Amino acid sequence: MKTEFDYTLVGDVYLPNLISTDTNYEIGIWGQMHRDYLKEFHKVRYYNLLTSDKLNSHLHDVDVRAKKMYDNLVNQLAEKQGITEQLKAENQMLWVQRMNNIANQAREIINNEIIFK
Repeated sequence: MKTEFDYTLVGDVYLPNLISTDTNYEIGIWGQMHRDYLKEFHKVRYYNLLTSDKLNSHLHDVDVRAKKMYDNLVNQLAEKQGITEQLKAENQMLWVQRMNNIANQAREIINNEIIFK
């Protein structure tokens, strides 16, 4: 029988080496949301990632991709809708309103394409 664990002989007994090989990345909000989604709706996948010691790396990857996508979307949508620093200087409330709408659009897109997939 082939296992994926390495063992160390201690006395007369082989003990599994249970030291984590997964890097302990800090997980941001996007990774945390994806983790909660997996835990609730895809339990088998969540536990497979957890027991194969790949969960933290997976969540870190999701977090990095989502952050990058969010920043790109906000910039693209702001440019497309003509939201500029000049608008910010002239009418701050309108600028905040439009930027909040863009942020909500970006979050919805990321949730649909990365987090809840």
